[in-house]
Amino acid sequence: MHKVLIINCHLPYPFSPGRLNASLVERMQAILQERGYEVRVTTIQEGYQVDEEVAKHHWADVVILQTPVNWMGLPWTGKKYIDEIYSAGIMAGFCSSDGRSSADPKKNYGTGGSMAPRRYMLSLTYNAPAEAFDNPDEPFMAGKSVDDMFLPCHLNFRFIGMAPLPTFVCFDVMKAPTVEADFARLAAHLAQHFPAL
Repeated sequence: MHKVLIINCHLPYPFSPGRLNASLVERMQAILQERGYEVRVTTIQEGYQVDEEVAKHHWADVVILQTPVNWMGLPWTGKKYIDEIYSAGIMAGFCSSDGRSSADPKKNYGTGGSMAPRRYMLSLTYNAPAEAFDNPDEPFMAGKSVDDMFLPCHLNFRFIGMAPLPTFVCFDVMKAPTVEADFARLAAHLAQHFPAL
């Protein structure tokens, strides 16, 4: 595991120009390169070519999706990227099938991915505070975890056969940011899950 693709999904808004997500990508790239990893970066907002992105996924051992949480999920450009790249990827070997067989078409849906042993990691920036999650007394999230909220994104990766690394999250980034502490936590997270080569 020594090749990492980082995808910056940030979509700029007047109240959210994307400095934090860009800074997290820059720090990830620098830290991973210092640890001996080869890193490529795609910034969706700058444009991309579908065939090149499919090739990057085949090249990578790990894909890191760096994204703000917009309306409880990926920005629409991030979803568009997934739709385009993974749909093209099906024709380029991301999946052998959807996992089912004609002998028993009711079982094993979603288990036909061909991208193992590749891994993926979500890195999220949330306006919500950490206390909104994993707490059944909080009425909005109702006890759901960050990974519960991002289940569709996890399932996209699982469908093509990739396994998760633990999710990294920056919370409360608009009302009560702790940017330097977040950067320190990111460095520790990467050190834990990306051993020096």
